[in-house]
Amino acid sequence: MNFEHHQTAAHFRSLHTSQKPLALSNAWDVASAVITEAAGATAIATTSAGVAWSLGFPDGDRLDRARAMAVVASIVRAVNVPVTADIEGGYSETLEGIAATVVELLEAGAVGINMEDGSRDPGDFAHRISAARDAARTAGRDLFINARTDVFLAGAGTAEQQITEVLARAEKYVEAGADGIFVPGASDAGTIAALTAGISVPVNVMVVAGSLSVTELGRLGVSRVSLGSSIAQAAYAVAQRAAEELNTAGTYMAVADAVDYGLLNGLLDPANKN
Repeated sequence: MNFEHHQTAAHFRSLHTSQKPLALSNAWDVASAVITEAAGATAIATTSAGVAWSLGFPDGDRLDRARAMAVVASIVRAVNVPVTADIEGGYSETLEGIAATVVELLEAGAVGINMEDGSRDPGDFAHRISAARDAARTAGRDLFINARTDVFLAGAGTAEQQITEVLARAEKYVEAGADGIFVPGASDAGTIAALTAGISVPVNVMVVAGSLSVTELGRLGVSRVSLGSSIAQAAYAVAQRAAEELNTAGTYMAVADAVDYGLLNGLLDPANKN
């Protein structure tokens, strides 16, 4: 096993604790990643939606593996903290293809993945997790697999039924090799507490403006908190507002709080990289 990779992966695992949840403000390119690191992030996670949008693709398993992995590799080279990548469904419809994605991602230097079940059958998704785990094991590399389940996003059934379904899927996914369970859409304290009590591995929730704080989520047993595509969406909202303001009022206040040019340029200068 590559010693440097092993150390980075072990450190990334250690960050998953409810005493101080891992807070991830997801990046989508090198600039957003280095800004995130400079702001004090202990790890970088990508957002598949943000990556896809930045490359001209819609989100939802539409981006190809080569383009996605090129972004991950560029981010790993640019930062000094662990990187985990959102790989949607694995960028393949075959188990062999998912294994190939994992191998390429590990070679790029990432130490974690998010992989989502979406509308897939839970049994089929468990096979995908196993394929990812086996690929990492064969490569002799540690890999933190964060299995995302979209039960709450789908919104089918009562709240109690959704919790029961998430717990059943989590058990299946952990047995298949998942190290963490990501449950976007779970937002109220009671639901989150029920999930953390019933899931044996670190639980990840997605937050938006107005969500419970990281500290509050930690008290409920959450070990990982993600902003998902929210920052990318907010950045594009600035672009939208600035363009609308420029083309209507002919003014420019939408860019008043822009990142300092010298700061951003300096962060991207190889001469300043540790």
